[in-house]
Amino acid sequence: MGISERKERDKLEMRKNIIDAAMHMFTHEGYENASIRKIADKIEYSPATIYLYYKDKDELLYDVQAECFKKLVTIFKKDASAAEPFTRLGQIFDTYVKFGLNNPEMYDLMFIMKSPMNNLDDKEIWKNGNEAFEHVVTCVQECIDHQLIKFDNVWLGAFSVWGMAHGLISLDIRCRIKVMHMDESQILDAIHASIATYLNHIKK
Repeated sequence: MGISERKERDKLEMRKNIIDAAMHMFTHEGYENASIRKIADKIEYSPATIYLYYKDKDELLYDVQAECFKKLVTIFKKDASAAEPFTRLGQIFDTYVKFGLNNPEMYDLMFIMKSPMNNLDDKEIWKNGNEAFEHVVTCVQECIDHQLIKFDNVWLGAFSVWGMAHGLISLDIRCRIKVMHMDESQILDAIHASIATYLNHIKK
């Protein structure tokens, strides 16, 4: 291995160490309690070293967000892979909701928190979410092709499916369902019943 290859390898390893430390801190201690200095302390480097890789915490958070989406995509491929598209659509709902409820800090970072999006300008595409959303789009298109759902526009259908799931997760992890005076088991039952009703409503 040449000097340039070794330097590139070391650079990638350092970036991975920074992202891993930031991921742990953001998901266990929360965004507000995390700082470049604390992350640097965790990997036993100076804050100046991290600033060689990231201009600020928001830019670092964007890369952490990307890692969270890789986890979601891996789960989609494993648990939402039925050959029959409408069945797979139900699996996508179940997988997505389970991921969000079991990983509220990650979900917050991926879909609710504004800070990582500060890394993009108004004209940039949000690449971190592409593959996960494409999983939804592909399934909805197959459902349309087989005349299984009432949508005939794939983007409208995918947007509706995503919005339905996102709304339920967001209400729960932000503790807004408390207005309905339900205990935890009732909330989960209500979420799944809402999804089942929605799927029945859009099914042809």
